[in-house]
Amino acid sequence: MTTLRPAAPFDAPALAAALIRNRAHMRPWDPYRPESFYTAEGQAERLADPDVRRWLCVDGDLVVGQFTLTGIVLGPLCSASLGYWIDAGYTGRGLATDCVEQICRTAREELGLHRVEASTMLHNHASQRVLAKAGFEEYGLAPRYLHIDGEWRDHRLFQRILHDGPPDGVPGRAPAPGRPR
Repeated sequence: MTTLRPAAPFDAPALAAALIRNRAHMRPWDPYRPESFYTAEGQAERLADPDVRRWLCVDGDLVVGQFTLTGIVLGPLCSASLGYWIDAGYTGRGLATDCVEQICRTAREELGLHRVEASTMLHNHASQRVLAKAGFEEYGLAPRYLHIDGEWRDHRLFQRILHDGPPDGVPGRAPAPGRPR
């Protein structure tokens, strides 16, 4: 049985092993990665980044996916960017969709975010299906958006509006559940 949980520093070796195991599977969707990226030390550095919220999808001790919120901005924007991957042996089971739903719930209830955005390369139909099932809407096209697998690639842009209330701290807005005022 798989679970989604926040990533912790002790996850670095298992995360590195998952990335090595899935290197060929993720190559068409990933930017260039130095060899140090695939080490426990490289993953420990990434896990220590305070500007990124990370969750791992795990099956026992095996890391089978990672979900991140980056570029978290509060104030009038209240937004973040979602990134994710699922282990090659676990695709097609609905895990990505379930985990994206959980991340969006956390983004709203714990972080007080208004929206979450995501992007996919034009031909990444599986990821586009995940986002559509999780309530994301396509809102644009970004030419030459990211340098992936050796080339600047066009991406489809998606967003999910989590609520239409004002940001936390604005009169008339109660804090998100679990968040102190």
